[in-house]
Amino acid sequence: MENGKNIYSENTPEIVELARLSEAADQIENELFVKYDVKRGLRDLNGKGVLTGLTRISEIVAKEEKDGKSIPKDGELYFRGYDVKKLIKAASDDNRFAFEECAYLLLFDKLPNKSELNDFNRLLGFYRSLPTSFVRDIIMKAPSRDMMNTLARSVLTLYSYDDLADDTSLPNVLRQSLQLISLFPLLSIYGYQAYNHYHEGKTLFIHPPLEELSTAETILYLLRPDSKYTELEAKLLDICLVLHMEHGGGNNSSFTTHVVSSSMTDTYSVIAAAIGSLKGPRHGGANIKVVHMFDDIEANVKDWKDEAEVEAYLRKILNKEAFDKAGLIYGIGHAIYSKSDPRALVLKSFVEKLAIEKGREDELKLYELVEKLAPQIISGERTMYKGVSANVDFYSGFVYRMLGLPEELYPTIFAMARIVGWSAHRMEELANKGKIIRPAYMAIEPRKGYMDMKDRD
Repeated sequence: MENGKNIYSENTPEIVELARLSEAADQIENELFVKYDVKRGLRDLNGKGVLTGLTRISEIVAKEEKDGKSIPKDGELYFRGYDVKKLIKAASDDNRFAFEECAYLLLFDKLPNKSELNDFNRLLGFYRSLPTSFVRDIIMKAPSRDMMNTLARSVLTLYSYDDLADDTSLPNVLRQSLQLISLFPLLSIYGYQAYNHYHEGKTLFIHPPLEELSTAETILYLLRPDSKYTELEAKLLDICLVLHMEHGGGNNSSFTTHVVSSSMTDTYSVIAAAIGSLKGPRHGGANIKVVHMFDDIEANVKDWKDEAEVEAYLRKILNKEAFDKAGLIYGIGHAIYSKSDPRALVLKSFVEKLAIEKGREDELKLYELVEKLAPQIISGERTMYKGVSANVDFYSGFVYRMLGLPEELYPTIFAMARIVGWSAHRMEELANKGKIIRPAYMAIEPRKGYMDMKDRD
């Protein structure tokens, strides 16, 4: 350390110059991707993914075939063949939580009966316990300002506490998966509490978990100083968890799970890799961008109900004249969905109740106005290969803010849900005993003769 700075974290002029050389050495001309028909990002020009595997876990539907043509349609999402909208509606009508039921479905391809669901809930509650002194010795030591970093580090450390850490038999991997599903809320929230205390000087709250609570209730119970929450708050958070828990095998973090699992490494390494993928702002951090964008809109638009004023400011954002000047209206558009994202529609249908409870109706109306105007503006200004609509991130950040959840935890809440999908995909990869996943890359560097040191510039 020098003057309070870590000299080994500094990018010196020497490093900057070497990085320039590296960047120049790695450039590949765009026309070569076209020449060799390389699907960059494993997607074609229309955003359709290259088929790299088969899955029974979930299905995303965004188009239908008519007269030999692929026509965009309202998006649909299925868990093991069941429409997610119907799964959530059934749970809502019965006034029960849906996350645990859907977790059972994704893992075992079966809707549990009451007894099976109760047994599953008890098992998750039993596993909701960290090793002795883990919080003190691991989470409280060197707390990170990034909660996804903290979560990944904690997951990797759990390897050392598992007597069968390297056993990749299905029973053992299932046991590890259920434990991680149960522990993600604890690892994430305790990590946040440590950061909040040691970096921000706030009071430290470490509430021991209660076995009988649902996952959504556990999150609110552990996070809030008084551990109190309303039924509506817990139920809406539960819906958010269901909508984020799985989204096909081709999303970046689930594909990462398949790739790393195919090497036959341990569960903790696989899930840490998936966390690293989800941590990227192109994957798991979009809802933070949405709420920051709305902060900016609210600060710069005088009349939130004035369509013309809101539209004019959205055009400024799109034209890189406002907000972060990236030219993006966050929360609008999706790699697969075009006409609508079913997760956004489901979430929107429940948001109004919470907005009324929290006195945020005016803000909700602004969200709805932006949702209406943004696709029209984007389609008018940009060349589009498919339609655009609000995605799940458009409303999820608003929900988290109304629930008083700190922004540092937004990506880890995604992870608390998606760990179920990752676990299901890991089990599927291992159950099918496939080959190690190894796609091809074409080498385009020309062959060169060796040059003696004395002849080099």
